[in-house]
Amino acid sequence: MVKPRQPVYVLGVGMTKFIKPRGKVDYTELGFEAGVKAMLDAQVNYDDVEQGIACYCYGDSTCGQRVFYQFGMTQIPIVNVNNNCSTGATGLAMARNTISYGGADCILVVGFEKMMPGSLQSFFNDREKPTGTTISMMAETRGFTNAPGAAQMFGNAGREYMEKYGAKIEDFAEIGRINHAHSIKNPYSQFQDVYTLEQVLQAPMIYEPLTKLQCCPTSDGGAAAVLVSQDFLDARPHLKDRAVLIAGQCFATDAPSLFSRSAIDLMGYEMTKYAAETAMAEAGVKPSDIQVCELHDCFSANEMITIDAMGLSGKGKAHEMVRNGDITYGGKMVINPSGGLISKGHPLGATGIAQCAEIVWHLRGWANNRDVPHTKYALQHNLGLGGAVVVTVYSRPDKSEAPKVDSATVAKITNLGYNPAVEAKGFTAAQVAAVRSKSKSSAWALQDTENKVEARF
Repeated sequence: MVKPRQPVYVLGVGMTKFIKPRGKVDYTELGFEAGVKAMLDAQVNYDDVEQGIACYCYGDSTCGQRVFYQFGMTQIPIVNVNNNCSTGATGLAMARNTISYGGADCILVVGFEKMMPGSLQSFFNDREKPTGTTISMMAETRGFTNAPGAAQMFGNAGREYMEKYGAKIEDFAEIGRINHAHSIKNPYSQFQDVYTLEQVLQAPMIYEPLTKLQCCPTSDGGAAAVLVSQDFLDARPHLKDRAVLIAGQCFATDAPSLFSRSAIDLMGYEMTKYAAETAMAEAGVKPSDIQVCELHDCFSANEMITIDAMGLSGKGKAHEMVRNGDITYGGKMVINPSGGLISKGHPLGATGIAQCAEIVWHLRGWANNRDVPHTKYALQHNLGLGGAVVVTVYSRPDKSEAPKVDSATVAKITNLGYNPAVEAKGFTAAQVAAVRSKSKSSAWALQDTENKVEARF
């Protein structure tokens, strides 16, 4: 028997621009910028925060404390989360779980990643890899080449989708084309270039059917969210218009079918299917009720199999949905209005929280340059091999359609002077002072991070 949950809301979100990993911006700055923006958006002070959750994959232990101490040293528990590419949404799920069962009223989740150029690599080569059994299964069933490992695994899933259901190379390229086209409206995107289908197809082949323009880049970036309880929100009725309800959510791991010898199953198809069905059942919605979806498109092949796994298309019909224009504006739903991982970028620990921020902006009506008409429900999918997936359904608290709010109004609502959904700007020293702890903060913990961040704006 499932215990009853109390409602949980996303009250504030913030993120940095996602940038190429050139080592110029440290994780301390990325986490600080995102966290300050989220607290400003939620109109809370760090003294209101009862727990901190830090999300990152590449970094030493307790990087979270290093980031959070910059906001204050209030002695709250801070948890460091590493769950591969689903790290950010894992942090959100942990916060939601704690609040929904009465463990806290306000939790700040901050994701950040400082990566290295090139494909993902392992650092611990004197022990078994967490995905070693997955790689062994791929090698046994489809072979192993010199191409990047992740591209091979997801590319093989794409190949199997072509073999089983009749998808074409052009269908995968069209997913890449659409994501790049969407990203020009997202000011936080790493890439903001538009390509024709032919250009996507003719880009360097990484691993068939995946050309370079269908693969997500490595990225540096940060994102943060403030999650609160019903009681916390009720005590601040003036903030209810910006609160977004987590209407349903499922955090899941793999089933034995992972090793069924299917390349599609090997990419976590069943855990995505289970998580999507569970989250939508909790929210009381069907796939046809979804207007906006932020989906983990680390490669176009993963978007294809995930559309199928989450029931957004009929079984084996995801490529038909792509061909019909049903994943972009004017179709059944808009998938990855942010540009997705392919064009927005993929700093692992920040990705799931950045997806959340995009959805929050849509449901508030702030994403007015890329809004989707009549949006009531939005879906988020964040996947990590090894494996873990988080699928979340969001809505406005009253399940109403998102309004369309002009940017001048948003600028007044936020007290920032701009609309963060359509402009990537910064904050002032006075705004930082407003969110840092009033009673327990340390200049030594902050060092020169604030100055470095403000200098970039």
